[in-house]
Amino acid sequence: MEWTVVVLNCLALCIGTTAGLMSLRFYFVHGGSSRWFCSWLETAGWPILILPLLIIYKRQPDVQHVTLYQCLASCVIGIMTGVNNYMDAWGVSYLPLSTYSLLNATELAFNAVFAFLLVSQKFTFYSINAVLLLTLGAVLLAFQTKSDKPEEVTHTKYILGFILTLGAAVIYGSILPIIELVYKRSKCRVTYTLVMEMQLIMSFTATVICTIGMVVNKDFENVESEVRASDIGEVKFYIGLVWIAISWQIFLIGVFGVIFLTSSLLSGILKTVFIPVTQVLAVIIYHENFSGEKGLALAMALWGFASYFYGEYLKSKQPANVTEIIGHD
Repeated sequence: MEWTVVVLNCLALCIGTTAGLMSLRFYFVHGGSSRWFCSWLETAGWPILILPLLIIYKRQPDVQHVTLYQCLASCVIGIMTGVNNYMDAWGVSYLPLSTYSLLNATELAFNAVFAFLLVSQKFTFYSINAVLLLTLGAVLLAFQTKSDKPEEVTHTKYILGFILTLGAAVIYGSILPIIELVYKRSKCRVTYTLVMEMQLIMSFTATVICTIGMVVNKDFENVESEVRASDIGEVKFYIGLVWIAISWQIFLIGVFGVIFLTSSLLSGILKTVFIPVTQVLAVIIYHENFSGEKGLALAMALWGFASYFYGEYLKSKQPANVTEIIGHD
């Protein structure tokens, strides 16, 4: 049963990240321009967690709820998530989805560093090799910025999107181990219900941060104009907006669940695994270029994935003291 839950959460993470990235690009391609609103959509789907939680509460009246420590930690993570989403929105609005997705692979390197520092993540030669390959593949994209940038985006804006996407990768790379650290330092028994409550609090906090940004920037009026001016019609545009909110909440369900059931590093690995899928979809749906640099970066990513999973296979077959070469208790 436990492995079934692990697989379901892994699927939620993978499907959510692919659908989320594609739908965000959909927003900008079809007339959207509000970055605060785009950021708001990434966590605004939190109400969908209320129904399953209410069902659980009814069936288990004595279920363990979040403590004050977990609640405050979730709020801090929510603030970080809101900032991360805003920086991410700049990147996805200035960069082709294929470039943006591969650049996001650097999240894994930052995830690995913070996992080592915060939760004493153990590393093998194969996992280190995977992180290096994935990171180098993403850095390779920096050498083809001029040929890759969209016609309507200036070189300065392209570089800005590049930098902000990297900054968002640093923040996101730290968020995953922080979530794992909160689980480990919790004095009460962490259950899946408690994990869902933390996700709800985090998403609600991030949504509040982005709502404040929208009010200050007067984005609510702009969104109405975007809907009316959309080239696909108001109904389809609204459906797209709803799907953005749902897909990212599915992604977050997977993230919190995978970290709870396994580790923050595996959560980062899984997110990165589906970068090639996102690239292929971007080329097919949005007709973006697939340059030689992107092809090489993709090959390095696949090599990294294979290295990680092969290392995990060997690790399962050998004593821990043989495979662990980096880490501390």
